[in-house]
Amino acid sequence: MKQSKSNRKRGLVLTIAGLKRLQAAILAMEKVQNNGNHFTLEDLGDRMNVSTKTLNRLWSLNTGVDQKTLKLCFTAFNLELYREDYAILSEPNNTESSRTFSLSLDTQEKRIPQFLSSDLFVTQYHNQLENLWSYPDGPVPLDSPFYVERSPIEELVYREIIQPGCVIRIRAPREMGKSSLVLRLLAFAQMQGYRPVNLNCKQIETNCLTDLNKLLRSFCWQIAIALGIEPKLDDNWDEEIGCKLSCSLYLQSYLLKQSKSPVVLVLNEVDRFFEYPEIAQEFFGLLRSWYEDARQDTQLHKLRLVVVYSTEVYVSLDINRSPFNIGLPIHLPEFTKHQVEYLAQRHGLDWTSGNETTQLMSLVGGHPALIRIALYYLCCQKITLEELVLEAIANGGIYRYHLWRHWAILQENSSLVRAYIEVVGAKQSISLNPIDAHKLESLGLITYEGDRILPRCQLYRAYFKKQLGVAEFEYKSLQKRA
Repeated sequence: MKQSKSNRKRGLVLTIAGLKRLQAAILAMEKVQNNGNHFTLEDLGDRMNVSTKTLNRLWSLNTGVDQKTLKLCFTAFNLELYREDYAILSEPNNTESSRTFSLSLDTQEKRIPQFLSSDLFVTQYHNQLENLWSYPDGPVPLDSPFYVERSPIEELVYREIIQPGCVIRIRAPREMGKSSLVLRLLAFAQMQGYRPVNLNCKQIETNCLTDLNKLLRSFCWQIAIALGIEPKLDDNWDEEIGCKLSCSLYLQSYLLKQSKSPVVLVLNEVDRFFEYPEIAQEFFGLLRSWYEDARQDTQLHKLRLVVVYSTEVYVSLDINRSPFNIGLPIHLPEFTKHQVEYLAQRHGLDWTSGNETTQLMSLVGGHPALIRIALYYLCCQKITLEELVLEAIANGGIYRYHLWRHWAILQENSSLVRAYIEVVGAKQSISLNPIDAHKLESLGLITYEGDRILPRCQLYRAYFKKQLGVAEFEYKSLQKRA
């Protein structure tokens, strides 16, 4: 009986992971349904079917609520409650509760708590954030406090994805945050009750990229499997009418017809198609036809396309042949100074003076991956910012893999090598062949300052000046021998 009584007294409190998931869902809903304005506690209470008093207990993070209440709160925003979203609070001073923090609410304003993004939140959770630090490789997880919104991009894609038959094109070089944005877009779509299909074009077999029929059958099969529908390709594919029409009919009359909810189809790494121009022209032309037909086809209303690609692969394409130009174009910019300061605060660093931010950005600009790598080493490896800057351009420095990748791409194209030698060595404005300039910009290696062409950041200037100095010497030596 004592044990039973103890169990009844136990409550649940949100973990950081659960708090972040719920916060992200609420913010996403606010952007689309409330013009970006915060919901009041009354608004949230009505949506979750709980009282404002219960919400205050939930936000306090040190007062337990029952599991049914937590489920109501998560379900209201189309989230499933996972075990990692909450911790069990059995006694007021037990070990579990000692890991949580009581944060005050301004109940007079009755707004969603501002501590979720405030300095107070960062400071009080600094010790717990240390447990979340991991090497910044790949997309930022949904429950990570280290994601930086680049307004108004998130709001634009959230608004667009609810439009019938829409297409969103997300374009940026590698490591600029495309995958992190897609994760959040898919999470938002699932909140709307949409069905996500996330395909990686790099997984397509090479023999499918030289045979349009094989490609489209593979494409349709993957979508069907992701939706949990038996493919039955042979029953719904007519070679007599051609593979493109068969693909369209299969999508409209078989797959979309069986889905009561809209389907969000994400095509990642579509750069793979760029290496096969004839296939790319046919495939992207098919996407365009779906986009245009969706204006009058109710089945295609359900299809929401998200196409993700990296501009750097344009080095192998004629810049005058764009694969497509439909839908909402999204280009991810670098972080601003304010965003870098915000991310530093999320890592528990006090950069309010702005001096450290200026010093780091003078080296790497606002490149998201380079900024995150620097903050990781500053927080976890206990090196100083001065030490980081001094060793950054060395082959054994913290950016070596990033720099080696760019160096390998440059070496594959002698024209680009010669062009970049001019850029990093120039003391005044220079002009480049427009094609080379476009390719270097697509790689993320240059930027424009008025009419001037400059290296993207000082890290690139210093590192590649050293590397290209050797390449230039070897090139001139070969010319003399010839």
